[in-house]
Amino acid sequence: MLNKVLVANRGEIAVRIVRACQELGIKSVVAFSEADRDSLAVRLADESVCIGPAQPAHSYLKPPALISAAMITGCDSVHPGYGFLSENPYFAEMCEDCNLKFIGPSAETMRMMGDKSLGRQTMRAAGVPTVPGSEGELRGVEEAVEIARQIGYPVLLKPSAGGGGRGMRVANDESDLVRAYPTARAEAEAAFGRGDLLLEKYLVKVRHVEIQVLADSYGHAIHLGERDCSAQRRHQKILEEAPSPIISPEVRAKMGADALKGVTNIGYVNAGTLEFLVDQEGNYYFIEMNTRIQVEHPVTEQVTGVDLVRWQLRIAAGEPLTLQQNDIRIAKHAIECRINAEDPERDFLPAGGEIEFYLPPGGPGVRVDSHLYAGYTPPGSYDSLLAKIITFGENRDDALNRMRRALHECVITGIKTNIPFHLILVDDPDFRAARHHTGYVAELLRRWKEERAAAEAVG
Repeated sequence: MLNKVLVANRGEIAVRIVRACQELGIKSVVAFSEADRDSLAVRLADESVCIGPAQPAHSYLKPPALISAAMITGCDSVHPGYGFLSENPYFAEMCEDCNLKFIGPSAETMRMMGDKSLGRQTMRAAGVPTVPGSEGELRGVEEAVEIARQIGYPVLLKPSAGGGGRGMRVANDESDLVRAYPTARAEAEAAFGRGDLLLEKYLVKVRHVEIQVLADSYGHAIHLGERDCSAQRRHQKILEEAPSPIISPEVRAKMGADALKGVTNIGYVNAGTLEFLVDQEGNYYFIEMNTRIQVEHPVTEQVTGVDLVRWQLRIAAGEPLTLQQNDIRIAKHAIECRINAEDPERDFLPAGGEIEFYLPPGGPGVRVDSHLYAGYTPPGSYDSLLAKIITFGENRDDALNRMRRALHECVITGIKTNIPFHLILVDDPDFRAARHHTGYVAELLRRWKEERAAAEAVG
């Protein structure tokens, strides 16, 4: 087993990793920026070390500072969490070069799947279905136009590197595509340091469904079913659930088998997620792989009973994966709402302030992953995620009803949150009937704004 882990992250995922280490008898060291000196992760860890100022480029995104922090505190491994350097192959290589175990896949695998073009080609070669589009990176707008004529509109331009929706543009016709191409390229260059673009068929009213996998160093891999992440705002997930309400047991088995073909083909090790789009006819297409733990991993944990973060640590320590595929049973339904410091009434403008009072929800079927406490001021330099409320029950209705209760119970004062919008979301008839898709939240927001404007006009 590992002896001491540097937690190279912050917020709720840092707290989650520290707790997993404690349960396995592993010492933890939290690397923190000056802005996170008073964070809950720092308070809970065995040790902590400051790695620089608030700006991520000078702290959480600075490999030498993190490597130094690990070495001076006697760590033998590094857990990158998600975001920041979690999918940076150069950081993984630096860790290994300094005899620090990187808790994740190899740098080579990370590099392969981090390149969307190469990742698609690799999965296609393994027999995993992919979205129709360019075989590799586009050589220019002329090639984009030619491919679009072949596969038909609408089409989607997306960066070969990076994620999170930045640099993505939908084109409904040729003139749209010609206009969007330089903008998408410039955004990709600014966000990821590379302007390379891919083009693929834009599937209308699709679901975003992902398969969670675990793989050890001995060639053994399993999948843990799927998560439905179709509730998105501007390509950012805001609510996730497991299992997907549209995936049958037969399709789940087929998607899982395809995911395992993909990870086996690349010799993947540790936890990972393969993301798919599912069209209205039930066809699914691989779009990318996340070579790290996901924000939404708790819903998979709640429906399978498998602790993913603990298995990350155990696999990194060289332990074999003792779970077999037939051990995995999807026994319940779970839903996760991301609670962000945002003001829904001001177009989700990021909000700041001190947490005056914090009362997380509780009771049967409720889990909360958070780094909040009363008197804490979340730094404005980072992601706005404050907490994840996870509810679970025997079926989807149970989980949704518990989520409604949990959202009403949750009290966070001193800062605006998106809880009011989540309450609208979980009670919306289309969402309750699982008729939503990746563009659904935008439609719901538009209706909500129109209703508010009409009410104000009457008032």
